[in-house]
Amino acid sequence: MNTRIDSENRPDHEVVVIGAGPGGIAAGVLLQRAGIDDFAIFERADGVGGSWRDNDYPGIGVDVPCLGYQYSFARKHDWSRLFPKGHEIHEYLVDVVARFGLAPHLRFGAEIVRETWDDQRHHWRLELGGGEVVTARFVVSAVGAFIRPKEDVGIPGVEDFEGKVQRPTQWDHGAVLAGKRVAVIGTGASSVQISPAIAPQVDRLSVFQRTPVWCIPKADLRFAPWFQRLLRLPGAGALIHGLGLVAVELGTRVLVSTPLPLAKLMMRGLDAFAKRAYGAYIRSVVKDPETAAALTPEYGPLGKRPTISNAYLQAFNRDNTELVTTPIETLTKKGLRTRDGIEHEFDMIVLATGYELFSDPETYRPGTIVGRDGFDLGAFYAEHGLQAYESVSVPQLPNRWMLVGPYSWTGTGWHFMVETSAGHAIRVIREARRRGATRAEIRQPVHDAYHARLRRRGRAVHHYFAVQNRGLRTYYVNSQGDTPYLRPFTAFETLWRSRTFPLDDYAYASQASGPRDP
Repeated sequence: MNTRIDSENRPDHEVVVIGAGPGGIAAGVLLQRAGIDDFAIFERADGVGGSWRDNDYPGIGVDVPCLGYQYSFARKHDWSRLFPKGHEIHEYLVDVVARFGLAPHLRFGAEIVRETWDDQRHHWRLELGGGEVVTARFVVSAVGAFIRPKEDVGIPGVEDFEGKVQRPTQWDHGAVLAGKRVAVIGTGASSVQISPAIAPQVDRLSVFQRTPVWCIPKADLRFAPWFQRLLRLPGAGALIHGLGLVAVELGTRVLVSTPLPLAKLMMRGLDAFAKRAYGAYIRSVVKDPETAAALTPEYGPLGKRPTISNAYLQAFNRDNTELVTTPIETLTKKGLRTRDGIEHEFDMIVLATGYELFSDPETYRPGTIVGRDGFDLGAFYAEHGLQAYESVSVPQLPNRWMLVGPYSWTGTGWHFMVETSAGHAIRVIREARRRGATRAEIRQPVHDAYHARLRRRGRAVHHYFAVQNRGLRTYYVNSQGDTPYLRPFTAFETLWRSRTFPLDDYAYASQASGPRDP
């Protein structure tokens, strides 16, 4: 077995992980467990945690049960509640970094702005924002699902507003809310948490809605000491989480395995039943009939990301809170103007308008990831749509994997998903080391066959969004009309494939001797 690379041709790091959020942390721990110690985790911000570091707006919390929102290698027994608040999730991630000794591998304030493959030396040249270049044999992109807040919120005049602008990722906790007139633009997951959290503090709250959101009751249970003691028992947390995965597994299997004609009938029936039941629920919660009607979606429950809250719908029963459904024309110096010509004056505007996602082709800027023979990932995705073998690797991008890539989410917590995809990448890195290879690239025919199978398996999913709920603005459907957010394979199937895919699906090569970079 030959694992030694000529020191004259050795890059700065064997592995560079991009991002120190949940994915980067998982990759770091699993690399250590695989005996790979020469790795660095580059993070553009000044701390770990990703979205849980950046978002600390009022009311923030996780909407996945905590036992499914943790690493399998670092189960926490003393969660305070079923759906922890944001600070507890962030503290958990910080604790995992400390527990597994990742600090020496972390480099903060290091944003990688361009990745270029050097086919002569079989390594990646990673250009940082300040112009520094770092080289790595292998790259694991752990930038996550929510890449960056949208710079263009789709509303003109943002720069004209003279009041306070708040964003979920840049919340100014020093800003005074008491006595203020506040507008929240958007009704997604951030707004569902922010709006009821600030409503009791402000003088007037106006929530501007383009599309109503499904918001179901939240089982916001606090964990009793006896339950926390139960979670200390070996395997207890894993067993409870496993039962939840089985439920997700069964639901996903029915969706992707049912013949399309029957799946269409089932989805129509389920949507019709859910809409009737949810409409009745809203009318029982929201006192004003007109507001209740405006809050009732006309699309199915999975058309947009459903939310959970025991306070969002109830906030519209407050005398100081209103729902506005007239489209916004522009922001103005003193507030905003709706298309009916009405000027609305505000002291603060909250832009809860979403993120650039891993499933958007526009997220992959041309010229920023360039592989073998000039292959440009951004240009390829713009022309051919998003695709990647097992959601992690793309032909002509040797030695590179994405932990959250096209068609990757299986309905589970993100930790399960990034552990699974990191395991895939590390299997290939270990195999390359075993062979003494310095390049590993997914074979084009293997990739194409996988993508074709994925498209066949995803016909029911695509039908639900593109046909049954057509025209809905949802991040499950991107600008190309595809649904690369969702993976039409079950969670256990995805985990099994990550551990058993044929290692010869990749082509391996050894580096020719050459000079080291100056």
